[in-house]
Amino acid sequence: MNGLKTVMLMMLLTLLLVFGGAALAGRQGMTIALVIAFGMNFISYYFSDKIVLKMYRAQQVTESEAPVLYRIVRRLAQRAGIPMPKVYIIPDMSPNAFATGRNPQHAAVAATEGIMQLLSEEELSGVMAHELTHVMHRDILIGTVAATIAGAISYLAQMAQWAMIFGGGRRNDDDGSPVASFVMMIVAPIAAMLIQMAISRSREYSADEGGAKLNGNPMALANALRKLAKGAQMIPMHATPATSHMMIVNPLRGGGIVNLFSTHPPIEERIARLESMRPGQ
Repeated sequence: MNGLKTVMLMMLLTLLLVFGGAALAGRQGMTIALVIAFGMNFISYYFSDKIVLKMYRAQQVTESEAPVLYRIVRRLAQRAGIPMPKVYIIPDMSPNAFATGRNPQHAAVAATEGIMQLLSEEELSGVMAHELTHVMHRDILIGTVAATIAGAISYLAQMAQWAMIFGGGRRNDDDGSPVASFVMMIVAPIAAMLIQMAISRSREYSADEGGAKLNGNPMALANALRKLAKGAQMIPMHATPATSHMMIVNPLRGGGIVNLFSTHPPIEERIARLESMRPGQ
């Protein structure tokens, strides 16, 4: 269901680009925006792993330096049938973890010092299984495609704004009405962001489910999420909105309408889904 939801959201995002692009800047403007967005996200796709690891001062560790974490990751990677990813530890007491890398052959997992101290070995295994599922599902690629389309829509809206400021007009009535362009200028970027966030939340649900199956114990991840939600609030992480979606729990605080733009589903809902996977449920 989560996979189908992701496909439907991607289709909706693409349709928004096609119809919104035509209304805002016509075919030529849409093509330019898409090329610019693709170029930026292509670079991000290939180099984001190095950038984000350096941003959080992550240090690569060996088995002798972090035997428990390394052993967990190796066991899960072997069970999943993927290459052993690089293992990193982040010098931060806020409990969190993330995976990065464009495919299983270029993957890395990172855990903070805080999560290493907070969780039991079984709970940490549940978290690492979640992260390796992101790698197996190629969620970095999915996120990059979604970001490319959403970015193109944002560029189109900016192009339309500048055209309006400097008196740019339409020479062809077939290009669409100014009123439609004005509405799309406001609505399209917001709608694209909402869809992009919904795709991210869908992938989190899939990683929870896949991670629980990979680890063989859904309650390990459920218990870990309970601890992590409280720990992340008690010890906030100095994370940026651009990278917060990578973490297993959202390191940014927010509530109410802010949750519409959250890249993570509600912790309570994630835990409830994992509990429903227990044998006998």
